[in-house]
Amino acid sequence: MTLQGWLLILGFVAILLLLTKPVGMWLHALYEGRRTPLHLALGPVERGFYKLAGVDPNAEQGWRRYALHMLLFNIALMAFTYAVLRLQGVLPGNPQGLAGLSPDLAFNTAVSFTTNTNWQSYGGESTMSNLSQMLGLTIHNFLSAATGISLAFALFRGFARRSAGTIGNFWADVTRVTLYLLLPICIVYTVFLIASGVPQTMAGTIHIQTIEGAAQTLVTGPVASQEAIKMLGTNGGGFFNANSAHPFENPTALTNLVQMLSIFLIGFGLTWTFGKAVGNTRQGWAILSAMVILFLAGVTVTYWQEAAGNPVLHQLGVAGGNMEGKEVRFGIAASALFSVVTTAASCGAVNAMHDSFTALGGMIPLFNIQLGEVVIGGVGAGIYGFLLFAILAVFVAGLMVGRTPEYVGKKIESREVKLAVLAIAVLPLMILGFTALSSVLAQGLAGPLNKGPHGFSEILYAFTSAVGNNGSAFAGLTANTPYYNGLLGVAMWVGRFFVIVPMLAIAGSLAAKKYTPESAGSFPTTGGLWIGLLVGIVLILGGLTFLPSLALGPIADHLAMIRGQLF
Repeated sequence: MTLQGWLLILGFVAILLLLTKPVGMWLHALYEGRRTPLHLALGPVERGFYKLAGVDPNAEQGWRRYALHMLLFNIALMAFTYAVLRLQGVLPGNPQGLAGLSPDLAFNTAVSFTTNTNWQSYGGESTMSNLSQMLGLTIHNFLSAATGISLAFALFRGFARRSAGTIGNFWADVTRVTLYLLLPICIVYTVFLIASGVPQTMAGTIHIQTIEGAAQTLVTGPVASQEAIKMLGTNGGGFFNANSAHPFENPTALTNLVQMLSIFLIGFGLTWTFGKAVGNTRQGWAILSAMVILFLAGVTVTYWQEAAGNPVLHQLGVAGGNMEGKEVRFGIAASALFSVVTTAASCGAVNAMHDSFTALGGMIPLFNIQLGEVVIGGVGAGIYGFLLFAILAVFVAGLMVGRTPEYVGKKIESREVKLAVLAIAVLPLMILGFTALSSVLAQGLAGPLNKGPHGFSEILYAFTSAVGNNGSAFAGLTANTPYYNGLLGVAMWVGRFFVIVPMLAIAGSLAAKKYTPESAGSFPTTGGLWIGLLVGIVLILGGLTFLPSLALGPIADHLAMIRGQLF
């Protein structure tokens, strides 16, 4: 580990902390439906959408109607994308003449981008046409991210409102988030990426001659526009198979830093928005503090392990840290930081191959996702996932003080606790169940490239990434088969929507409650004790649930490496 590496990590966090309140204020304006400076230009566009769709943005919805409209919207988008991918071979915008996708791969990809997972069982440059990248995939990068933020707004209203029967209007939330947040930032972001050397063209390929005199064909396309929303919306799906390790997606150290910042930007801002929504910004800062503690702990372990390197190679005279699978232009510190950032959020973009990390260095990205990606989380998904853990934490605190638990003025009763447990239990049930199934079936065992504990880790990581809606991979798994495409598709759908529906039910239940002022017997939820309890609940639930599987995978892999055995 180096001083330069630690300065990068600490500087990264410092920049985000400075941006938290400004971004949170903008998000809060959208949460309340207030006018912004962009309304002068985009207000007519917003009203035009409502008129075309026959939507009254002021007609609020109860949680059931909000959930129904959200589900129908996403099902329609998934069906549309499936059709685009299957018909790719006969549609325009296909300069390379690529064929349509197989039914299982089209299903997997449509579900993946609908759920904000962006798992890719294919190489983008050799599978997707320009039209498919833009119309089939990039559109989801905007709308799945907008859906996540809208759902967070709905839960905020549940905590903030008193004796109310509604939690907002799904169509108004999605439209405003897309028009006034995601689109404007991405326009500026795209221009920055183009200026940095990222392609933005409708051309399919260019032919060049290398310095050595060899002929080479390079795939290009509308990369910069997809890259911007891929990062800002914590989507992660790359235009190229190498994702953000590809120089056409992430050419410089500056673009690498900006991409990492954009992954966390909205997640940090939403914590402040939550505090403002419930009338106490210290509540938001407390949640953010717990998130940052978990994040820094993960970065420390990953950077330490990658900088330490592989002892087997050291004995052979190869000194230094572990550079396998990493780009020289980024180095160990920036690669380790990126891996923790992208898995602490539900992004899944990678600038290094996690399969080539040391065993414990690769375990942290895996464990981040297994925690429900509440470390910072995806846009919207992170904060509402963390608030589910907060409900459980305040329930435990209520047991300790011997009274009905309360959080931000709302009594947390059995209904909310049961729904929170139901939502949180989805992850371990699906991850461990599908991993166990794939570890014994011939179709599942045909996927891993490596044997032993590392091969098990490849299977475990795939289902963890799918159910956790992350999308990154150990990359050693051959996943483009009917078995994995189908099972991972189901895992992604369940991991997204079987969490969302109970969460919206909690929002509706909380909105109907009266405000309960704090008293001498209330457990304080803004101080160090509360932050420690939050961190403890997240780690205990994650540790108790997933430690056995981690022991069979990365921990066993690490112990074998110490003894000189590599997989």
